[in-house]
Formats: sequence, structure tokens, C-alpha cells
Amino acid sequence: MSSSSFRTPPGQRPRSKLGRILTELTPRFFDTALERVGIKQFKWLGLLFLLLSIPLIVTPLEVWQQGAIAVFFIILGQVLVKAEEQESSPEIGQYYHLFMVWLSLVTTLRYLYYRVSYTLNFDNFINGFACSLLFAAELYAILTLVLAYFQTLKIKERQPINLAAIPEDQWYSVDIYIPTFNEDVEIVRKTALAALVCDYAPGKKTVYVLDDGRPERYKPDNPNYEKFRGRREELRRMCEELGCIHMTRDNNEHAKAGNINTAFHKTGGDLVMILDCDHIPSRQFLMHTIGFFNDPKVSFVQTPHWFYNPDPFERNLVTGGRIPVGNELFYKVLQKGNDFWNAAFFCGSAAVIRKTHALEVGGIAVETVTEDCHTALRLHSKGYKSVYYDKIMVAGLAPDTFSSYVGQQVRWARGMAQILRIENPMFNPKLKLNLAQRICYMSATSHFLYGYPRLVYAVAPTLFLLFGINSVQGLGVETLAYALPHILLSLFCNYIIYKHVRFSFWNEIFEFVMSFQAGWVTLLALINPKLGTFNVTDKGANIAKRTFDWRSMRGLVIVSSLVISSLLAVPYWLLLRPEDWQAVLVNTMWSGFNLILLSSALLVGFEQPQIRTAHRLQRHLPVIISSNDQTIMGETINISETGALVSLESWPNLPDEVQIEILGDFSARATLTGRVIRLSPVSETETHLAIDFVNLNQQQKDQLTLVIFSDVNEWYSQKHDYSDQPLASLGFLATSLTRSLRDVKQIPRKKVRKQIQAYGQLYWDGDFFPGVATELGVTGMRLELDGKRAVASSKQLGEQDLHNMRNAKPLVGLLLSQEANSQTPTKFVAEIISVQEDASGRIAIELNLPDKFKGQQTPKVKQLLQSL
Repeated sequence: MSSSSFRTPPGQRPRSKLGRILTELTPRFFDTALERVGIKQFKWLGLLFLLLSIPLIVTPLEVWQQGAIAVFFIILGQVLVKAEEQESSPEIGQYYHLFMVWLSLVTTLRYLYYRVSYTLNFDNFINGFACSLLFAAELYAILTLVLAYFQTLKIKERQPINLAAIPEDQWYSVDIYIPTFNEDVEIVRKTALAALVCDYAPGKKTVYVLDDGRPERYKPDNPNYEKFRGRREELRRMCEELGCIHMTRDNNEHAKAGNINTAFHKTGGDLVMILDCDHIPSRQFLMHTIGFFNDPKVSFVQTPHWFYNPDPFERNLVTGGRIPVGNELFYKVLQKGNDFWNAAFFCGSAAVIRKTHALEVGGIAVETVTEDCHTALRLHSKGYKSVYYDKIMVAGLAPDTFSSYVGQQVRWARGMAQILRIENPMFNPKLKLNLAQRICYMSATSHFLYGYPRLVYAVAPTLFLLFGINSVQGLGVETLAYALPHILLSLFCNYIIYKHVRFSFWNEIFEFVMSFQAGWVTLLALINPKLGTFNVTDKGANIAKRTFDWRSMRGLVIVSSLVISSLLAVPYWLLLRPEDWQAVLVNTMWSGFNLILLSSALLVGFEQPQIRTAHRLQRHLPVIISSNDQTIMGETINISETGALVSLESWPNLPDEVQIEILGDFSARATLTGRVIRLSPVSETETHLAIDFVNLNQQQKDQLTLVIFSDVNEWYSQKHDYSDQPLASLGFLATSLTRSLRDVKQIPRKKVRKQIQAYGQLYWDGDFFPGVATELGVTGMRLELDGKRAVASSKQLGEQDLHNMRNAKPLVGLLLSQEANSQTPTKFVAEIISVQEDASGRIAIELNLPDKFKGQQTPKVKQLLQSL
């Protein structure tokens, strides 16, 4: 290979000397060596590497020596993080990651060896009990750390397989299932609409709405009976209108899993695409996923779940889109890591599954409430393959309220613990899984056991400061010398792999929020896996005012109170027991850190009001705005089903209502009427136009749904440019209270009307008063009177007249024309809204055109707008 192969490409930052050694010589040596090593030899090589690490783990050192080693390891870790950030080659970045994993494991095991050898405290029952709880929590944390390291050793990126080379008549037939129970019919309609327009071979795709909302579940005198009966009939009519098939069953056994299994035996497709009823698919979904099934061993293809509305963490902590959402860690990293080991999970929606394989394992699993992951485990145990394709192709609804979020997480926690208890994926010999798959499933099913360990971390320093219960013998500077490398290097290692999907310290927030609920349900599931039922997550709620979810947060409120009390006790320790200053210092820092996390966790339960009636999506779509004789091109900044913010490259003079045509990424378009509510210049060449969509019929609503949610080339959340900054992340959490308590104000709406000059006469109390109309729109106008004298009499407007206009807001007559002495002025009936008189005596009157005359007067307004 010529030396030119190692030159820095144009525009790429040159590597440091250390970087060249690590990224050019070392990786190539290992690549060459490992190519000649078989799997058995590789295992022995790994064992040898572990044996060589033992001296680094068990060698005893003086405190100052351990401190020096700790500083060295921390600096080395920081250097590796910086080098990895500057590296443009993913392959070379992988070596940095692997080296950091080894470094982190060495420091973690050294810390664990120190803890076991020197710090376990069993001098009395209470201390021994507290010590056992803390040590068990640490063992769990280390276990999950090691399992996660293995899951993410290698990240697999996939490209879609092109179907064009295969004749369409040989394509698989696909059934699209949309299971539903009690969700609003409008939510189901959007998903069904988008499913029907998914690109695929004609005649090879059928859409089914699986309606499990049986009115027969209730007695006829129960209000729910009539509610579900009406909903079922509405769904039936919707399916008939759209052209999809409405499917029901005569029972509700096994909830969603049973609903899908029943449909398996009634439909004839080779493959089944499953969509939660709020998961609106983009039109390219099938074209990007079906090609993977050319491999007959592939059982299912899973894609990411993405939510277009903010979840309770985003909304209640007012993150403003600056923090990755909760599920990005799973879908952007963990699933890709699982995919490398052929252990990607089926997630119940946004997926396509091969029906014959599903039926071979008995259909969708019904023994647990996380039937999706359980089904994937059984398919993998049969030796089949899974595919995870990381392209967002569904837009769903996240739980709107914190209580709904808790219900969803409780179901997942219970279900994963049920799988752990029933299947025992790590050690069950009946499961035909390889070691890598066992590790991945063990990591997933044990994840939700974090509840009680997280609470132990919060309570341990509090017990010492309040009651003198010492769970760590000799806690002080020496302990920090062992603990800090373990903690910081694990943070560095996680930073390398998670820096774009999970910011530092946010994992602790997620765990604190659910600690009591997750701890309780997983404990019950491990004791008796048959406990618990499937619950449907509520979607589409609207929060009108700030509230605090005391019911969900009462446990954390108690823990937070104890932590605050423990910090108040610190001065007493320093006064009465100054010899224990090291233990007091460490426990104080620990409690202070816990308080920051707990405060942010509590604020997640402090519901923030929703200002908008519909969630805005940051989509940039071409728009064509038409008004009278002018056509203006623009682009949406954000858009929802009720309105949009549009960027225009001009300062237009627009009336209050315009026609707007919105174009999707491919061929969809929607033509709507928009009411202008705000027109704001932002530069010399750009204006932001805020529009509400008005008077939409069902066809226009459907068109808009397809433009916004279906006709999508790439969702804006597919790629992010933000990256973790640990100290900034901690500071952001520490200031959560100031953001959560900030006043939420709606941007005021202004009257936007076309600026005109037209002659007008106000008909008041039997006389006409001349003036000039300066603004005109479909909903109203502004008239400025030339004076107070009437046209054909000596009558003048007095103070009593102006008072009556202001207070009575009466209906008045109005004549408008282009010429002063027009014989055919246009007549209107208008309502006076406000009257203002300036120092010179000029009177300005704001008038509304009443809705009851809209049919007769709107055409006349539009005609005038076109001519003026």
C-alpha cells in the first residue's frame, strides 16, 4: 500500500502523533492478526487478555499511589474521548470505543475488588443491612453496565434492499394490521389513510382495522355499552368509506396479541405489517422493508418508533428540543447493537413480520404483557433472523400526561420482568439462543429492575447524615480514589457511544421518575409472572393548566424531603463529630447530587399546559399562497393540522383570508383556506406568516394528513446535530425549576388585513358619515371618518354617539366604493368593535363582518379585494 493511502483527506483535521499510533498501526496489526484467528482461538485470546488485566485489578496501593493512578486513568480517558470526537473514520472510532470499554472495565473491577476487600460494613445488623442493599445495588449497576457494553460493541448500519429487480407479480402479498381498542376514530383514520397510500405493487396490499372495542363487554345499561357501540359503527363506516377492511372478533382474550393472532387465521398475506393505531406510516415504508425478506430466514423487520408530540420529559422540563428524547437511546444505538448479534427486538408496531414464522411459534406471545419482545425471543430461539432498519417511517403519539407515561412504562417493566422470570434467557437450556443473543435478552429483561437500586443510591447517604447508619466502611478520600475512575471512565465510555442519543445524568432522571413504580411491578412479576393485565396507553389528551401528579410522585416527594433534611444535618456533624469530616464530605456531595436529580425528576410530574390545540411539526414544505390576483411562493417553518408558520421572501400586502396549497415531499398536496393571524417581517427580505386553517371539509383534512405525515422522504428527527456536554447537561438539569415555573404565554394574534384606500360611508342613526376604508379583510375592516358631520344633513356625531358605539357595539350600514361619487357602492352590514378618536378629532372605527351575513357578504369582500 502506498504512503498516499494514509494522507489526511482534504478538509479533515490532521491526527496527533498518539492518534496516528492508535489509529493506523495498532488497528491494522489487530486486523491482520484476527483474520488468522478462529473463534476458539479468539476465546482463548480474550481469556489471556483478561488474565493480563488481573494485576491492574488486584494490586494493592497506598492512597497517594491509587490517587495518582486514578488521575492518570481519568486523563487518559479524556484524551481518548477527544481523539474519538476528532476521528472521521467509523472503523477507527470503533477501536477507541473498544479500548475505552477495556479501560472502564478494569477500573470498575478494581473498584469492585476494593469494595469487597475493605469497605463492607457488618459491625452491626443495621449497618450490615444497609451495606448489603447498597452493595447489591452496585452489583446490579455493574452488571447492567457490562451487559450494555457487550450490546454496543458493534453498531450495525443497514441499507434497504431494492425491489426493482424482482417482477411485481413475484412480490410478497402484505396485510397491514391496525389494532385498536378505545382510541378516537380520527386517530385511527389518519393511520388507515396513510397505510392505504403506502407504495407497493397493485393488488398486493390489504389494510385491516382490527377493532377490539366490543360493546358486548358491558351490560346494555352501562354507559360504555352505547359509547363502544357508537364507536364501532363509526369505525365500520370509516373503513367502508376509505376502502379498508373492518375486522372484529367475539372476545377480547389476550388483548392486542389475541387480536393479531385472530387476524393471522383470517387473512391471506405472506407478510404482515403491524401498526399501532396512532402510528402513521410514511408512503415508502413497504418499499424500504420488504426487500429484507428475500432472505427466507428473516422473520421480521423492525423500524424505529418516533413521536411527533413532546413526551412528559420534554414538555414538563421545557427542554425545547435540546435534549434527546427517551427512546432515542434504544432505537439509535441499542437496537443497532442488538442487530449486529442477530438479536434485534420486535417492538409491536412499525414492523413487518413473516406470518408463517409467527404461526410456527404459536403466533404473537400471550403469556406476558410485552408480547412483542417475547415473540422475538421465540423466533430467535428457532434460529430465525431479525433485521433492524434505522429509518424513521412512522409518526406516532407519545403519552401526553405523566400518568399515561407511567402506565406505559409500568406495562413494559412488568412484561420484561415476566419474560425474565418465565424464559430465563441467560441460562434456560431449552432456548436455542447463542451466547450473544442470551446476553442481549438478559440486558433487556433485567433493565427495568433499576427501581429499587436507584432508590438505594438516594437513601444511602441520607441514612448516614440523618441516623449515622454507615453502609460503606471507611468512606472518604481513599474510597473516592477508587470510585471516581470507575464512575468517570464509565461516563466517558458511554459518552463515546451515546453522545448523540442520551446526555449525561439524564438516565438517572428517567430511573428516578419510575423508581417506585418499576421497583414494585418488577418485584411482583418476578414473584408471580401471571399478575397484571395489558393496559392501553391513553393518547391525544390536552392539558389546559398546570397540575402536579401527587399520586405518581408521592414516593419521590418523601425521598426528596429526607435528602433535604440530611443536608440540613451537615453542620451538626461538623460541630459534634469533626473527626468524621471525610465521610460527611462524601455523603454531602452525594446527597447534593441526588437532590439535583430528584428535583428534576419531581418536575416531570409538574404538568405544563399545552398552548396549541394540535402539535406543530418542524417540516419544511413548499407552499403556494394565492390572494386575489397575486401568487406568492413560500416554505413552512412548522405545520400542524390546524395551522402553519410560513416563511415568505417578500413583504406582501395580504387580506385576512388566503388560499394556500401545501406540497409534500413526493406528490401529495392539499389546498386549503387559511386565515392570516400574524404577519411579521424578520429581515429586509423575509416575512413570517402565521396562518390558521379554516372551514376544512373531510377531504381537505385527509389531504393535509397525507401531506404532513405520509408524503415524507425523511423525518427531521432522523439526524441530530446536538452532542452531549456533561457539565452543561448537569447545569441544564439544575435550572429545570426556573424553566418549569416560567409563565407560558400565547403569542398574541394581530388583525392582518389588506391595506387599501376606498371611499366609505357609515350609516348611523339615519344619516351617512363619510370616511376612508384603510384596511379590508373577509372578517372585518377599518374605517376612518373624515369628520363628524353627516353627508346630507347638519347632524354631527356627538360624545353620546361615540359612547353608544363603544358600549353597545351595534350593527351599522356601510357603503364602500373605489370612486367618491360612485352610483353603485357595495353595501355591507357590520358590527362596531372599537372606536378611537385622536387629538385632531379624527375617528377610527374597527368593524367586524358578522358570521350570519357571511354567505352574502364574503363574495362582495373578495371582489373588492381584487379590484382595490
